[in-house]
Amino acid sequence: MATDPTIRPHQSEQSDTEPLLPPHLPYYYYSPASSSSSSDPNSYLLIPSYPILCLRLRRRRPRTLCLSSCSFCFVSLLSSLLFLLLLFSLFLLLWPSDPAIHVTHLHLNHLRISPPPRASFDLTLELSLNVQNPDFFALDYRSVVSSVSYRGRYLGSVHSAGGRVAARAESNLQAELRLDSVKIVDQLVYLIEDLTKGSVPFDTVTEVEGSLGLIFAQIPVKGNISCSLNVNPKTHSIVRQDCYPE
Repeated sequence: MATDPTIRPHQSEQSDTEPLLPPHLPYYYYSPASSSSSSDPNSYLLIPSYPILCLRLRRRRPRTLCLSSCSFCFVSLLSSLLFLLLLFSLFLLLWPSDPAIHVTHLHLNHLRISPPPRASFDLTLELSLNVQNPDFFALDYRSVVSSVSYRGRYLGSVHSAGGRVAARAESNLQAELRLDSVKIVDQLVYLIEDLTKGSVPFDTVTEVEGSLGLIFAQIPVKGNISCSLNVNPKTHSIVRQDCYPE
């Protein structure tokens, strides 16, 4: 007849060698029932009394959700950068710039130089100008001012009527500068020298002032051009001229 298995605690004896099982943990001998005659009655099964830990596994989030969030953030950032770049380019394109002025024709109609001691000028100079409006808004210019000087000394100026230049268009203007009996006593030495050389230098400055009519404001603009010319006092002709925008 089979006997009931017995389980009894057993404490390991102190020995000089290190125990096989961890210290301070009791273990038990388990003696099963003999199922066959060939079984060893003295055989035992060791059952350690380790504590059983119950761990709760945390469910991991799907990786696809994280990847989709990163992709959405990247696309949003890229779209914002492209929008700012487009807005900045549009701002530079629409920002008003000054009109471009070119002297297409410069003609000396009359010149009379009174010798010392009077030392005065009678001058009539005709200017043909080309005004270009590079902006996307119409240009309304109030006046065209042309002035002339001799060796840095201001002689006089003339004002012409204003007008309008359409957006991205150009217009031709006429200005006549006339001076009568302008004395230059302080420049008498230079005048005698220039008359001896047969070349009298003059400087002209033409200025166009106006404004661009935007939707919400009027933006003032201004264009200048300067010309240096040498006049032959005998033939009353321009022997050299050089014009450049300021």
